[in-house]
Amino acid sequence: MLGAEHGAFLMINTLHNAKIMTLSPLLVRSTGMKSVSIVPLIGLLLLAPFASAEEIIHDGEYYFLEAKHGEKWAKEDKAIDAKLAEIRKKNGGKRPNILYILLDDVSFGQMGNRAMNYVTGIQTPRINEFAEEGLSMMRMYTEPSCTPTRAAMLTGRHPVRSGLKEVKVALVGEGLPKEEVTIAEVLSKAGYKTSHVGKWHQGDIEESYPHNQGFDYAAFPVHQQVQLSLMTKEGAQSNNLLGWHHKTQSGEFAIDTRFKPYGLVTGLEAEKGGKAREVDLKPGEEWTQAHYIKMNERYQRQTLEQLQSLAKQDNPFFLQYWPLWPLNFVHDGEQNVSLNGGFHAEKLQLIDGWLGEIFDEVDKLGIAENTLIVLMADNGLMYHYEGTSGLSQLIYRGGKTNHLEGGVRVDAFARWPGVIKAGSAAGDIIHVTDLYTTFARLAQATEYIPRDRVIDGIDQTALLLEGEHHGRRDYVYIYENEILRSIVKQEFKMHMPLPGVPGAAAPAYNLYRDPREERPQVGIALWSGASFQDMAKRHMMTIAKYPHFKLGKDKPYGGIQNLRPESKEIVETFMSWQPKK
Repeated sequence: MLGAEHGAFLMINTLHNAKIMTLSPLLVRSTGMKSVSIVPLIGLLLLAPFASAEEIIHDGEYYFLEAKHGEKWAKEDKAIDAKLAEIRKKNGGKRPNILYILLDDVSFGQMGNRAMNYVTGIQTPRINEFAEEGLSMMRMYTEPSCTPTRAAMLTGRHPVRSGLKEVKVALVGEGLPKEEVTIAEVLSKAGYKTSHVGKWHQGDIEESYPHNQGFDYAAFPVHQQVQLSLMTKEGAQSNNLLGWHHKTQSGEFAIDTRFKPYGLVTGLEAEKGGKAREVDLKPGEEWTQAHYIKMNERYQRQTLEQLQSLAKQDNPFFLQYWPLWPLNFVHDGEQNVSLNGGFHAEKLQLIDGWLGEIFDEVDKLGIAENTLIVLMADNGLMYHYEGTSGLSQLIYRGGKTNHLEGGVRVDAFARWPGVIKAGSAAGDIIHVTDLYTTFARLAQATEYIPRDRVIDGIDQTALLLEGEHHGRRDYVYIYENEILRSIVKQEFKMHMPLPGVPGAAAPAYNLYRDPREERPQVGIALWSGASFQDMAKRHMMTIAKYPHFKLGKDKPYGGIQNLRPESKEIVETFMSWQPKK
């Protein structure tokens, strides 16, 4: 397995021993040469010297593809620019609104598919209808878990580059660094109004909150469902978290009373430039499943309110709704409508109706033809709880936290009436980072994307507007935490070997023939091992040239104006063992 440090060392050693200098793809374009020998291992060496300061910096693999297809893409882009101009003219010169909905922990095939509805006993008719009204992106890749996927979408960068490479629970004093430039900041600079409602999960420090990361308005919990639905009395009573609540065990031998982090901040609301305020709990009040239900209901209501408010304004808008449901750890007994009956499954069926309300509201407001809606999941199911949750590993094996297809392949749909062909589907590979550059292109905001760092996201406007076979990537790098665990290229996938292990020994799969990654093919590994290793090396070379940002670190819960006494106490406990500056 290749980590960043190992990769940097590999790159330096490679450069030291290189005997051949090759022309970069950029040089190929500038000279008009039709054919050039590109040595995969060192093909990125001359990238930076020939790159214009005005160009977005991409990963090495993109430039290899661009060298082959750059002329074709340039012609497509001219036609796409003309098409976008025509769309704006049709809508009075207004750029498109963007509504981005991200569900939590839903397996590929779990929504948008009537046949799979019958397989799982979960009905999602409104999502199915939505999928038929637009484009189904059948090879959407995410990161393996919620924090990394959200960071990837927000920044257009693999989360390892910003330090948000894993899920954190409770108090950590960490978060999305202020140096990152989010899609909300990019669109804001272009004149968009921006709102975020729902799960955030980008840290518990002031600089990482959404209203400090480009959003004009934000309603969000500091933490996520582990704290909000699992770390409750009801979660303990459901046998999903024994020992958390004092009423489930005596705790008579407990000496450290602060081992269990009581006093965590729950829901916040804030506006850009202001302080956040907690809206859920009074001092001394205990968080319960009933609070969690009310929080979800409030976020649904606030999304509709934001939609109505934003639609009245002259500026285009970017509205981000990240529901907490369907992820849930308690069967609260208030709803039993699905054939499945699992506590996660029930909430998925409930939120299907909620999303229908949002789709209907867009139509009622008369903005549908100038509004792109993207709906997707952030990663596969939390399979640790699949028995009682009602979700299961379906087509792909694995789930949340791992690099198997079941962890990083999700359902994803895009609707834009009159622009995106209804009932269409695409088998082109797309990664969640691509939304960053694509949204920026649609908003005429590409100029605000930073040019001093690698942007992994690739502009996929051609795929949205022209459909299948117009995607601009055929690869994905998949990390678990800071370790590069696998690489996808076309229909092939290699699980990366340990340092020092021959590439031929690494398991390689044909994902069409073996979607569950259960039967590695030696024959594939023998010819593809070197190519996959070269891809890894090119990737690591960009990291060496553009090092990772440091994770944001600060005192937890800064910038909250009504911090409860119990929250102040937990912060004091946390800070008591931190190194003094």
